[in-house]
Amino acid sequence: MNGDTLQQHARNRVEELPGALLEYPFGPDWDVFKVHGKVFMLLTEISGELIVIVKAGPEDGKALREQHEDITPGYHMNKHHWITLHPGGTLQEDLVDDLITESYLLVVENLPHAKRPVDPRTFSQRE
Repeated sequence: MNGDTLQQHARNRVEELPGALLEYPFGPDWDVFKVHGKVFMLLTEISGELIVIVKAGPEDGKALREQHEDITPGYHMNKHHWITLHPGGTLQEDLVDDLITESYLLVVENLPHAKRPVDPRTFSQRE
């Protein structure tokens, strides 16, 4: 996937996630996606490269970085809890969908039960 395709694919997946909102708290160059005020995905451009930044569990993030050269520590984020997806390599659409959904669910599971738009234990990766 090229950068435009990667970011558009990410946007399309977010549209399927209940309660997800797009905001611009860091200015127009950063698309920040939140659920009930908590960030789960960012889109931006660094050095001409369009990237996607998502949350990941520390062990999952480490394994993903080791397995995929197109996944690096989170740009401008906590390197243990965030990963950056880079275009132009071997990232498959299904993996990108799963990583975005997992990031969303990591945030949702830390919300008070009354504010959760979905049950993180039962929400399917493919809903």
